[in-house]
Amino acid sequence: MEDPDNRTEVVLLACGSFNPITNMHLRLFELARDHLQETGKYKVVKGIVSPVGDAYLKKSLISARHRVAMARLATENSDWLEVDDWESSQAEWQETIKVLRYRPGPGIPPPLLQESHVVAVSSTPSGLPQLKMLCGTDTLESFAVPNLWKPEDIQEIISNHGMVCVTRLGNEAQKFIYESDTLWKHKENIDLVEEWITNDISATKIRRALRRGQSIRYLVPDSVQSYIKQHNLYTAETEDQNAGVVLAPLQRYAREPVKN
Repeated sequence: MEDPDNRTEVVLLACGSFNPITNMHLRLFELARDHLQETGKYKVVKGIVSPVGDAYLKKSLISARHRVAMARLATENSDWLEVDDWESSQAEWQETIKVLRYRPGPGIPPPLLQESHVVAVSSTPSGLPQLKMLCGTDTLESFAVPNLWKPEDIQEIISNHGMVCVTRLGNEAQKFIYESDTLWKHKENIDLVEEWITNDISATKIRRALRRGQSIRYLVPDSVQSYIKQHNLYTAETEDQNAGVVLAPLQRYAREPVKN
């Protein structure tokens, strides 16, 4: 183990729909923190949940107002997780790299950290936290979907920030990295975290259970379950939200051809 006083402070940022936030989403943060800290190189000081905005236009995506509220309920008892609503409050869909780049004006505490400053890995002065993107294996796989990500954005995410990817048993994260020249080039900046205690909870399965009147207790925090019931969220009608609408990145990048 390295000297704890010389460990690099890290902030984990997870972007996604959180539709709704589940216990698995929360577990990703815990697994990632354990992994990084067990290396002896890092001290994870904060985890940030950043729900995507409504303009992402994903099928079944309910209002960001509700998704942010549920995320705040889910993290209210954590001493290191918090929710940031900057991304979700934007009128237009924001690329993940813009969320990672986000900085307010001079002298204004960054909303993502309030009391800390986060800068890119490539220019991180000693003593300042390093911002890493937290995700699941599905994000690695999505990098290969045409027009879903800009190659230059993937390059910047991995080279300037780094990724912590929690993998489920049976997933082929290493294969995704091997098959991508960009990921392979910066593989040292991708931490793969094996999820040994199998957990197959997904927001899609949660919504399906709700539509069928089935219990979701112990799959989401009790406060989130109560909020869903109170506001009658996730019905057959909401599942058809944005049905037939092209996802925002696919619309944007189809108009602006992706560079090779």
